[in-house]
Amino acid sequence: MAIINLGTYPPKQCGIATFSMDLRNSLLVNGNEVKVMAVSDDSYKYKYKREVVFNLKQNNRQDYMKAAKMLNTTPMAELLIIQHEYGIYGGEDGEYILDLVKLLHKPFVLVTHTVLPSPSKRQKQILNDLCFRATAIVCMTRRSAKLLADLYEAPPESIHVIAHGVPEFKQQSAAYLKQKYHLEGQDLISTFGLIGPGKGLELGIRAMAKVTPQFPRATYLILGQTHPMLKKYEGEKYRQMLEDLVAELGISQNISFVNKYLSNEELGEYLYMSDIYLSPYPNKDQAVSGTMAFAIGCGRAIVSTPYAYACEFLDGGRGLLSSHADPDEIAGLLSRILSEPGLKTKLQEKALKLGRTWIWPSIGKKYTLLFKQLLGQDEIREEHTINYARL
Repeated sequence: MAIINLGTYPPKQCGIATFSMDLRNSLLVNGNEVKVMAVSDDSYKYKYKREVVFNLKQNNRQDYMKAAKMLNTTPMAELLIIQHEYGIYGGEDGEYILDLVKLLHKPFVLVTHTVLPSPSKRQKQILNDLCFRATAIVCMTRRSAKLLADLYEAPPESIHVIAHGVPEFKQQSAAYLKQKYHLEGQDLISTFGLIGPGKGLELGIRAMAKVTPQFPRATYLILGQTHPMLKKYEGEKYRQMLEDLVAELGISQNISFVNKYLSNEELGEYLYMSDIYLSPYPNKDQAVSGTMAFAIGCGRAIVSTPYAYACEFLDGGRGLLSSHADPDEIAGLLSRILSEPGLKTKLQEKALKLGRTWIWPSIGKKYTLLFKQLLGQDEIREEHTINYARL
């Protein structure tokens, strides 16, 4: 199939850009032709690879109309994939994307990354309109599927649940990796991703201050650079606040900031050497977490605050959930795993069992089969996705 993916794209550094690239690669592996329409902000000039056939300037409304014209006339597009997140498109709550879909004469699949349970009137209207016009809607959790049908009034038969994909990380020995990174003998707790307010890193730091008296060899790795857009407008203000908090709590020897954008190879190594992956998001409505998906994919023992994505996928003993975003409770869960090696092993095994089904080529196959059905290339319906109408 000839497919075009619309969304942010590397070298832009954000979760949806990474998702777009990984999805494209997984679709290529499954025999599709995939080009890219990249959404660019005004702050940087991105040097895109050859697969990018249209550079859509986020805040240039005319670009959305030009993109629709190009899609309608090019043989490169039998189907459009729209990665949806309110913040990546121009206008109020990303409303400019509606200019494109209203002019589009080809089918499109809407991939929803944020499904808010309490949207503003405008946010609800935009997503409702997109869902109404989409040939199919993909979300990554059952909770999001229910919200799309019940709150946003999306047609249930159009909603499909496909999990967030994870890279095929090379599995390696934790002992070997700790030696490689000069972290031998340490109990490693890690969190990764672009750094900024809302990630809950201060919760993790405060929890570590309560863990280290009992486990002095425990080290918290905060992996990732400050979000480029945040850094452009505020510099390293947030990171400095975290570093000041570490100094105030007197745990500088137990916290390590790895201030860089990690490649998948590096990320896999840090994850496989981690004894615990900590996901301390304070926002209970967080619908998707690519970072947690990666940790599940690597079969890590996970401690998390009870946000929506974590509650759905850590159920059944795949991880430990706090009842709310509280450093004391998080510290208790971390300490429990560090003191019970058998528990850590059980959590790792259960997470890995699920994570193995999320490898990107397998996820790409599910998307491919869905697309074939939509384009009438698949006569027999295959159970490749969870369709909300059958839940």
